[in-house]
Amino acid sequence: MSHPTISTISTVFAALALAAGAAGAADAPVAPVAAKAAWQETRHGAVVTDDYRWLQKKENPDVIAHLNAENAYTDAMTASIAPLSDKLYAEIKGRMQEVDLSVPTRKGDYYYYNRLEAGKQYQIICRRPAGAKMAYDPAAPEEILLDQNKMAEGHKYFAVASVLVSPDGRLLAYATDTTGFRQYTLFVKDLKTGQLLPDSAPRVTSAAWAADNQTLFFVQEDATTKRGDRLLRMKLGSAPVQVYHEPVEQFDLQVSATRDKQFIRLDIGATDTSEVRLLPAGQPEGAFVSLGREKGHRYRVEHRDGELFITTNKDAKNFRVVTAPASAPQQQNWKPLLRHDGKVLVQNVEAFRDYLVVSEKTNALNRMRIYDFNKKTWKSVKFDDPVYLARGAGTPEFSSGAYRVSYQSPVTPPTVLDVDMATGARTVLKREEVVGGHDPKRYVTRRMWVTARDGVKVPLWAVYRKGTRFDGRAPLLLYSYGSYGYSTEATFASKRISLLERGVIYVQAHIRGGTDMGEHWHDDGMLMKKKNTFNDFIDSAEFLVKNKWTSPDRLIIEGGSAGGLLMGAVVNMRPDLFRAVHAAVPFVDVMNTMMDASLPLTTGEYLEWGDPNQKAAYDYMRSYSPYDNIERKKYPAMLVTTGLNDSQVMYWEPAKYVAKLRAHKTDNNPLLLKTNMGAGHGGASGRYDAIREGAFQMAWMLSQWEIGE
Repeated sequence: MSHPTISTISTVFAALALAAGAAGAADAPVAPVAAKAAWQETRHGAVVTDDYRWLQKKENPDVIAHLNAENAYTDAMTASIAPLSDKLYAEIKGRMQEVDLSVPTRKGDYYYYNRLEAGKQYQIICRRPAGAKMAYDPAAPEEILLDQNKMAEGHKYFAVASVLVSPDGRLLAYATDTTGFRQYTLFVKDLKTGQLLPDSAPRVTSAAWAADNQTLFFVQEDATTKRGDRLLRMKLGSAPVQVYHEPVEQFDLQVSATRDKQFIRLDIGATDTSEVRLLPAGQPEGAFVSLGREKGHRYRVEHRDGELFITTNKDAKNFRVVTAPASAPQQQNWKPLLRHDGKVLVQNVEAFRDYLVVSEKTNALNRMRIYDFNKKTWKSVKFDDPVYLARGAGTPEFSSGAYRVSYQSPVTPPTVLDVDMATGARTVLKREEVVGGHDPKRYVTRRMWVTARDGVKVPLWAVYRKGTRFDGRAPLLLYSYGSYGYSTEATFASKRISLLERGVIYVQAHIRGGTDMGEHWHDDGMLMKKKNTFNDFIDSAEFLVKNKWTSPDRLIIEGGSAGGLLMGAVVNMRPDLFRAVHAAVPFVDVMNTMMDASLPLTTGEYLEWGDPNQKAAYDYMRSYSPYDNIERKKYPAMLVTTGLNDSQVMYWEPAKYVAKLRAHKTDNNPLLLKTNMGAGHGGASGRYDAIREGAFQMAWMLSQWEIGE
């Protein structure tokens, strides 16, 4: 459908916005007004209209003109904060170690690492031959595997994924995305000659080498739905052959190798059910053998010495670990290794030659437990900070006696350490340097518990500068996510120092919808209980106000993707509670997206949000969908950010949301839409570009707190 007036309107307002910003006119720039075009659909017997459906036509030049007009308006409206944004950029960049080297990791006869060069956006992936006793030798000749800076030349966006060296170390498989749509093309490089082989494949999501060094297994996603639904086998020099297709739309595929390289593992997963298929890595032409699929049964598998280690939720809500012979993995052959604990979530199991490492979460904190196969004993790896994040940092060697851990807290920069699995002794290998110095003692971290309206205790964590006064006047930024079982983690961010040093309190809420407190935490924030997620966030905000951490006119909230849905829902419910909102790549047009099965990633998410083809689920989702519940009332100031090439939440969701909100809201608070026209869900890909984006967003928040320096 053509809309000849749309381009004209957008162009006019773009010119007005630019002129007002350039001339410093006393009158505020005029916001673009999106044209309305009639669109209707009957759903469950009721007629639904969507005036801004036309914004979903990316190929329509009027759409691009409108997004450009919104960007011009945002630029004009934020011209006054440009100096602050530049200052923040300089601060954040100034804390960054521009020349850096990751901790080298041994794989076979080489040590692999990434390094960064000053002024360059991307990492350079390298390796060196192992020295005497297989130790890292910095004097050994360096081999550059991928210089992403050279590869990114000519592209606004660039990302590398699935970097896999063949078992003999001679070939490199990797995949690249140059749009931000997260659609990766697989390549194979001969590391001896430096040349690309002719073997390539589009839309690859994961890959694994077979033991023959000549066969690659990879998962390919559907071009329209972006569901990884096909497993292919590619013998170098030959065309790929499909070996498995998953017909059920709720399931997605992922292929990998077990740590001991004995099996190729195909994980087939939906939100509530999983299946694992195994193939001996030395028999690439063989057939994958299924360990079974049963509705509601979720499990993962590792292998060691002919034995499978199965993490299962069978009779274990938070998972337990059992063993079974690889030749007879049926449930009647299971033997318990780690029993179920209703207060402890088993997150991951990693098998080594002499040890098993189990990663767990309890009370929203991570820990590891190490099992010694020879001594048949357990030891725990714990940390003493009130809040922190500790997780495995990649220990690729099956024979390793040290387990590599990444540790950080809101006041501790990311730290890489090795834990001796025999003794538990820890060796710090590297701590991320904060250039100019960082004194953790300048700041305080706290854990709090909020009683939600239904009596459930919700954990929060906070970080702030010492000396902060709790009189209700402190500026506070509250962040959360609350979906898909993803936990809210207590991480370090050097950019956050710029907020803390300006007196901002930073808080994260572990609301329901994640697995912060176990699998039931996810269950209680999904499907027909999704509103618990929003209620928990509002109750957390009210707790902070009641206890004089802040006040509504000093409270800014932030969330992205499904956390953007959270933002849209809570401002519809309680617009009076927040001063301003940053909604990043927000999933706000819930009903129009979930009713369109042709869109990427939609049908697979019925098990998270509900199937809107069922009226009860439709009515419930409709009752909280941000786009569908916009009303004529006052809303907080809002900055909405997105990427034109977003494949997770299409750009049109935030674009339509802003258009409709602008037509309904009755206040004069700013409503801004900023679209990165050359990126996707994760924003800018280059590290300097990403800092620039973050600095702008922080400058906007500070301006809402009326902090100008």
